[in-house]
Amino acid sequence: MSPERKREAVLHLQESFAASERRACRVIKQPRATQRYRGRRQEKDAPLVAALRRVSRARPRAGYRMAVAHLRREGWEVNAKRVQRLWRQEGLKVPRRQRKRRHLGHSGNAVSQRQATRVNEVWSYDFVFDQTEDGRRLKWLPVCDEFSRESVALEVARRMEAKDVIAVLEQAVAERGAPAYIRSDNGPEFIAKAVRDWIGERGFSTLYIEPGSPWENAYSESFNSRFRDEFLNREAFGSLLEAKVLGREYQQDYNLRRPHSGIAYQTPAEFAQRCLAAASATLQPPQGSAQSPTLNQPVTEPNLS
Repeated sequence: MSPERKREAVLHLQESFAASERRACRVIKQPRATQRYRGRRQEKDAPLVAALRRVSRARPRAGYRMAVAHLRREGWEVNAKRVQRLWRQEGLKVPRRQRKRRHLGHSGNAVSQRQATRVNEVWSYDFVFDQTEDGRRLKWLPVCDEFSRESVALEVARRMEAKDVIAVLEQAVAERGAPAYIRSDNGPEFIAKAVRDWIGERGFSTLYIEPGSPWENAYSESFNSRFRDEFLNREAFGSLLEAKVLGREYQQDYNLRRPHSGIAYQTPAEFAQRCLAAASATLQPPQGSAQSPTLNQPVTEPNLS
């Protein structure tokens, strides 16, 4: 019998038979010092447990690794194994381990074939559907930067056609400049002649994936999965306006405050800023040299160690 179970048995004997602690311990063969011992670990861990519960409430789909990243960004010096132990001990969410699935197809426009090497080189987009409380449809259009994982645009409407896709891209290009490529599936809004003509006029190209192969647009699928899991499944929208306001708040949180595991637990905005700073330093000519830099040279990801 474990010491904890023996302590419980001693208390049971004291309550049931009005026995003294000394006699109850003698019957159970429990040392009185062990019976009276009160561990200090709980008091020591209390502030950290409170912080973990706060992170879990704010991000209910986060695991302990994401909690470690958030706490370290707040200034905590925490050990990941300690956080994992407390995370499990408190019954907080532990993401299930998913079995890897083999990819069944590929094409020349897939992520594995045309991978982004710098910020603002490849964008990707796809639609996500939801509804307001009255059952009316909401159609979301997230646009993400595949290299920095930034949310470039996040718009919602009752319906979206080719002209609406153009309006979203027009605003994004005005704010960030045009990418080299934009990746999507073969949805009618994306392959529409008006969209393809507009993209051609702005000087970038389309990358259409193979039909029935969503894994070829992996970055967009990944963002949309997190978007649904962390936002759409948690919010009930009373109106289209409410969806627009909350969507904008989510986009700001995703870009500026949410660490991303794929970029060493930096936020997308921080990672993009580091990459652009590294690119700027690379493009600076040596002192005394009259040679101008090549502006179209790809920028590789900086060493994050």
